[in-house]
Amino acid sequence: MKDKMQDALIKGQLMEKLPHEMCWLDEKGNIINANAKFRSALGYSKKECENLSISKINITVTPESWRKHWEEVHTNRNVRFTTIHKTKKGKFYEVEVNAQSFTYDGKKYICSILHELGETGFYKNLIEDTQSMADLGGWELNLYDGSILATQCALTIFKAKNPEDLVPAKIIHKFKDSEKVRSLLGQVINKGIAFEELFETNDSPPRYIRAMAKPILKGNKIYKVLGAYQDVTEFKNRESDLGLLSTVINNAQDLIYVYNEQGDLLYYSESLIPTLGYSKEELDQMSMFDLDPAVTDEFYNAHFDMLKAKGSHRFEWLIHRKDGTIFPVDITSSHLTYKGEDYCCSVVRDITTNKMHELQIYEALEEIKSLKERLEIENEYLQEEIGTKINFKNIICHSDAYKRVLVQVDQVAPTETTVLITGESGTGKELLARAIHNNSKRKERPLIKINCAVLPKDLIESELFGHKKGAFTGAVADKVGKFTLADGGTIFLDEIGELPLELQPKLLRVIQEMEFDELGSTKTKKVDVRVIAATNRDLKEMIRDGRFREDLYYRLNVFPIHNIPLRARKEDIPVLTQFFLEKYAMKAGKVFNRVSKDTIEALLNYNFPGNIRELENMIERAVIVENGPTLKPGNWIPHKDIPASSVGFKSFESIQKDYIIEVLDHTNWRVSGPSGAAKILKMKDKTLFAKMKRLGIEKVVSLKQRNNL
Repeated sequence: MKDKMQDALIKGQLMEKLPHEMCWLDEKGNIINANAKFRSALGYSKKECENLSISKINITVTPESWRKHWEEVHTNRNVRFTTIHKTKKGKFYEVEVNAQSFTYDGKKYICSILHELGETGFYKNLIEDTQSMADLGGWELNLYDGSILATQCALTIFKAKNPEDLVPAKIIHKFKDSEKVRSLLGQVINKGIAFEELFETNDSPPRYIRAMAKPILKGNKIYKVLGAYQDVTEFKNRESDLGLLSTVINNAQDLIYVYNEQGDLLYYSESLIPTLGYSKEELDQMSMFDLDPAVTDEFYNAHFDMLKAKGSHRFEWLIHRKDGTIFPVDITSSHLTYKGEDYCCSVVRDITTNKMHELQIYEALEEIKSLKERLEIENEYLQEEIGTKINFKNIICHSDAYKRVLVQVDQVAPTETTVLITGESGTGKELLARAIHNNSKRKERPLIKINCAVLPKDLIESELFGHKKGAFTGAVADKVGKFTLADGGTIFLDEIGELPLELQPKLLRVIQEMEFDELGSTKTKKVDVRVIAATNRDLKEMIRDGRFREDLYYRLNVFPIHNIPLRARKEDIPVLTQFFLEKYAMKAGKVFNRVSKDTIEALLNYNFPGNIRELENMIERAVIVENGPTLKPGNWIPHKDIPASSVGFKSFESIQKDYIIEVLDHTNWRVSGPSGAAKILKMKDKTLFAKMKRLGIEKVVSLKQRNNL
C-alpha cells in the first residue's frame, strides 16, 4: 500500500511539471486532477479545479456526447481531436486534445493531454481550407467570442488595416447589394447554409468580388464560419467585353466565318444556323470544304495566299444551303494573325434581291405568261361579286361550278337558318362552315367545332352538353359543354352521321327548343346557337336502315349545300396547286415560283378521290422531293386509273334509277294512286313497275347498290 502511494505521488509530481496541459476525468466527466499548466491556462486554482466538470470548460459537451466520447476512448484506447475551451474569465481558445484510456486501482479514467493551437496553427488550417475554396484571401469568424482572423490578402482586397474591419457588420457596407450580403452571412451563421456569390463593390469604378463562406460544425452546432474573398474584376470585365462582341456578331444579319489555313471552321455567327439550315452540332464538325462543295484545294490555297499577300479580298459567290438550294452573296475576307497563326475572317452578305433579275429572268418571264393565262380563264365579274359580298379569305375558286356553291353560302350566311353541308371527304366542308359564320351576324362570337366521329360514344354527350362534378365515374370537376361555349355564336357538327342514335333526340331538342340538360344537373339550360352540320354519308340511306332519325334530318336539312368534289371543279386545280406550292415552299425554305404546264396537265388528268386534301398532301410531298424554281412532274403524282373524260359521270340508267328511288322515297314507296310516284313521273303504273323491275329497284336499296349499277 505504501508503494502504491509513493508511486502515485511521484507520478503526480511529474504531471505538475509537464509543459502541456493535463487532466484526469472520471466516468461522470468530473476533473479529479489537473496539472499547473492546465490550471494556469483556464485561470482556476487547484481547489477550484476539484469542483470542475468537463461541461464547465467545454460548453459543447452534453451528457449524451460525453457518454459517446467515454465509450470511444476506452474502445480505441486513444482519441485525438480539436475543440474549444472556455477560461474562467469567459474567453474561448482552441486546443488539440489527446485523450487516452487507463485503469487505476480497478477503475477506468481518461487522461487528456492538451495543446493550445495558437495563431500559427490557425493560419496553417486556414490556408489549407481556403486553398481548397478559392486559393485567395481567407478569413475565419469565431462565433463563441466574435473574433475574426484574416489573411493579408483578404485585408488587401478591401484595403483594411486589421481583421476587425472584415466582421459581418462592417463588410456588408463594402457592397452595393448590402442586404443580400447580410442575408447570406446570416444564413451561414444561423443555419449553416454555405454560399458562393459574385458581388459588385461600392468603389468607383466598381470592382467584382467573389465571396464564399461555409460553416464549421462541432457536433451539430456551428462554432466557426470559414470564408474567402477573390477579386475577379479583371476577369469580369473581359467576360463583359467578350459577351458584347459575341452579341454584336450573333445579331448581325450578315454571315460571319472565322477559319484557319487548313480550312477548319473555328467560329461562326449564329445567323448561319437558320440561313444555311444546318444545326449547331453539324456546323461544329464542318470545315469550309464541307460547307461549300465548290471549294477545291486549289481554289482555297490560292484564296488564302492572296489574303496573306493583299490583306483582304472582296468577291461574289454562290452559297449552298443544306437542302441544295443556292443564293448569291457578296464576300469580304480579311487576313488575321494571332499568336503566330494565320486566320481569315469572312463577312458574307446575301444579295439575292440585287441579283434576282439576273438569276431568275427566265422564271420571271414564265411567271408573267402564267399569270396572263390565268387571267384569260378567270370570270372576273363573278369573282369580284362573291369577294365583295363574302369574305372568303381561305377559299380559292375560279370555276363556275364552285362559284354557285359560294353563292349559296352568300345567301344563307346573314340568316339564322340551320345548314347541312354534304360532300365527299376532303372537299373543304369546314371552310364553308367558317365562311358562313364569318359572314353572319354572329361573327363576333366563337365558332365552336366538334367532330362527332373522333369522340368515344361514352364521352360525346359530355362534350356536347357538359356535366356536373360526380355525374359519372371520373367526373371529378364540372365541365362546360360545346353548346354552352357556342352560346351567341355558331356550332359546327362535323361528321353528324356518326352521332350515336341515343343522343339524336337530345340534339333535336337543342335545335328546336334551344335548351338542354347537363349531365348530373337538375336545371335546364337555355342557349342561342346556330347549328351547321356536315357529313360525307348518305343520311337518307341511314334513315331507311334505322341509324338516323328522320325528324332530326329534316331539322338539319333546312338549307342543304352540296360541296362538289375536286374532279367537278377542275378549273380550280391550277390555282389551288400554286397556292399550296407557295405555302409549303415557304415552310421548307425552298424557292418555287411556278408550276410547269406538264405538271398542271398531269394533275388535270388525275381523278383525286381524296379531293382537295389529297391535292394539298401531294404538293407538300412534291416540295420535299423536288427542287425549284419550277415544279415539274415526278413520281409524286399518282398514275391515273380512269380517263379524265369519264371522271364524275354516271350512266343514263344509273341516273334514272337514282331519280326513281328519290321520288319513291318522297311518296313513301307508293307507286299508284293520286299521290303515287307514277303520277309524279307522268308514267303509267304498269310502265313504272316494269322499269323498276328492269332496274332492280326494291323497297330497300343501299347506296352501294345504286352506285354499282
